[in-house]
This record gives sequence, structure tokens and C-alpha cells, in this order.
Amino acid sequence: MLEEDPQVEEIIARVAALDIGKAEVVCCVRVPHEGKPGRRLQEVTTYSTMTRSLLGMADHLRCLGVTRVVMEATSDYWKPVFYLLEAQGFETWLVNARDVRHLPGRPKTDKLDSVWLCKVAERQMLRRSFVPPAEIRRLRDVARYRVDLIEARTAEKQRAEKLLEDAQIKLSVVASDIFGASGREMMAALIAGRRNPVELAEMAKARMRRKIPALIEAFHGHFTDHHGFLLGKMLARIDALNADIAELDAVIEELITPFVSAVERIDEITGFGPIAAAGVIAEIGMDMSRFPTPGHLASWAKYTPGVKQSAGRKKGRSPTGPGNRYLARILGEAAMTAGRTDTFLGERYRRLARRIGKQKAIVAVGRSMLVIIWHLLSDPKARYSDLGSDFYDKRINVERRRRNHIHQLEALGYKVTVEPAA
Repeated sequence: MLEEDPQVEEIIARVAALDIGKAEVVCCVRVPHEGKPGRRLQEVTTYSTMTRSLLGMADHLRCLGVTRVVMEATSDYWKPVFYLLEAQGFETWLVNARDVRHLPGRPKTDKLDSVWLCKVAERQMLRRSFVPPAEIRRLRDVARYRVDLIEARTAEKQRAEKLLEDAQIKLSVVASDIFGASGREMMAALIAGRRNPVELAEMAKARMRRKIPALIEAFHGHFTDHHGFLLGKMLARIDALNADIAELDAVIEELITPFVSAVERIDEITGFGPIAAAGVIAEIGMDMSRFPTPGHLASWAKYTPGVKQSAGRKKGRSPTGPGNRYLARILGEAAMTAGRTDTFLGERYRRLARRIGKQKAIVAVGRSMLVIIWHLLSDPKARYSDLGSDFYDKRINVERRRRNHIHQLEALGYKVTVEPAA
């Protein structure tokens, strides 16, 4: 039985497609033929990626009455072209290059790529990629740079720890954080040439003073001036990164001001903090109309298994695929933090981890968090309410619980007889 397809076929009358490189942009324009109904006119032109050349291209497209400009996400070269055309008032579409594969067996050039992209675009056979508005883009740039600096700081700390290991200084064995107040004072003393293990161990503060005997043993190494020089450079780099991260935090706090209400509501989710909430908004934006359902948001973030089926059989293990690594980092850290709490999300993580493993549990809880965030951003009046760690126990089927307990006892070698209580 034939069913009606809700999608309406429509040819975009005046469309342009860009094949973008570092130095050149190949622009293909397709418009209706005025003298021959049903036929199309086509023009392919190459422009420089310099600003004046791009402005000239925009003027030409406007004269031709082009309404939509489509381009592939080629490295970062698409950004200045996209932003310029967006500012000029064009309907700009960014598409994934994997969705516009050139037909095999045909020559491949920049000109042919732009023509093929234009033909596919005019028939509306492409999906539009998510590009956030300007204010979200600014927040995203700062938030992502902060993450990059944190990764650089972590790498520098690891180098410092390896250097201490090279000098047989086993401080990281005794102290959980060698870059705390006690650890930094001890390393500063090492750099200054003070190598007496007892003197170094006496610098311990607070709870670390209980570990003084172990610290004395840890400082019996062969730390030299060579190690001191390198360690000084590493600590200076860490301090500089700390200062830069603090400045970025202040900028993020300023940029997030228009969205402070959303940040506060996301902050209420177990495992999140203000910085993590700001990072989520920087990655997915505030307009949830781009994602019709929570499932669309989870699919875009690659938190939904892919479906690969042929001849009635599923192929592969349905991996989610690589997604937004910055968003995945935030959700992963939030899921792990929630897993240590006595809350609904914490219990969900622990239940799943016992059955499918910790890594898959993190992904599953991250998806649950995305669903919650979608609802919070879709409805400004919505607030997060924790269901409690006993949510599953209260609502799980009583018969299923009884059966599970019987199976567990039988597995231990007991014969179980169940009688209802008086």
C-alpha cells in the first residue's frame, strides 16, 4: 500500500555551492533559464579567499538573486567565508563532506566538486549542519581554548612527575597531589638546592604530616641541578597556564551573563558545575528548535548507537561514532562525578556499570543528561528534580524482584521455598 511522504519535493530556484580551499573558492551558481522553462543556467567562477574578493562574490550572488549558499565543512577554511556570507544576509548552509561524496569513476576537480554540490543542494538532498549563532560561537571559542589549556597543563604536570621519577624522587607515591601546597613548597626547595630528606619532609602541611616517615624515604634520590633547572621551567609553565585559565574563567563568566538562568538550571543536574554548564551551552547553544526531540540532540552528539542493517541482519556493534569531543568530555566527567553520589543518576550509573561495564555506563548516563538538558533548555520554566537513588527499587515490578532474589539464592546452592507473610 502506497503511503504519502510528508516531505515536499522542491527545487531551490537560485542556489550557489562553494568548494573552499585555503587560497581559492570555486563557486557554482545555478539559476532558472528565462527563455526555456524547466532548464537551468550554470556558472562556475574561482575567487580568492581574500576579503575584498569574497565581498565581490557576495555582490555577484546578490545580483543573481541567489537565496541559499551551500559549502562543505573543509577544515577551518569554511569559517571566514560562512561568517562573511551570513553577515551579508544569505541563507548559508554548512554540510558534512561525507554527505556529498563524489560519484566513483568520475574525474574529481574543485570545479566538478562545486557543480556536484550545487546540483545536490538545489534538490534539497542535504542535511544542514549545526552552526551556533555569533554569541554562542564566541563563548565556544573561549570555552574550548580553556579546555585546551587544561590539557596542556595536565601534560606539563605529567612531565614534571616523570622528571621526579627520573631523579628517584618518589613524591607521587606518597602524596595524592604533588602540586598542592605541600608539594609545591617541597619542589621549590629542591630547585633551590635543598636536598636533605628530613628537611624536605618537614615541609608537609595538614594531613600530609602523618606521612612524614614515608616522605623521608621518598626524598632519598639523586636529584641534581640538571633536574632542578628542568623542574623550574615546568613549574613556571604550569603557573603561567594557571594564570591564563583564571583569565579565561573571568571571560566565560562575562560571556555567559545573558544565559545565566539556563546555567543555573543545568547546574542543578547531578555532576554538573557552573563551568560545565557553560561548556554545554557553548557546544549545543540555547535554541533547541534545531533539535526537534531529545533523540535528535543525542544523535547529533553521537550518544545514540548507529543502525547498520542489511538483508535483515544487523552489522557491526552499532558504535556511536566520533562526536563532539568537547561535549563528550563534559558529559563524561559529569557522569563519573554523578556515579559517586547517592542520587538517581548515581544509582543509574552503578546499575549499568555492573551489567555492561563502566565505559558504556558513562555513555548511557551522558545520554540521560543530554535528555534532561534538552528539556531544561526547551522550557525556560522547567527545573531539574532528582528522582532519588531508590527510584528503581520503588517502581520495579515486585514479581521480578522476587524472581531475581530466588535465582540468586539458587545460584548459591540453596533450595528456596517462598511463602507469603502473615
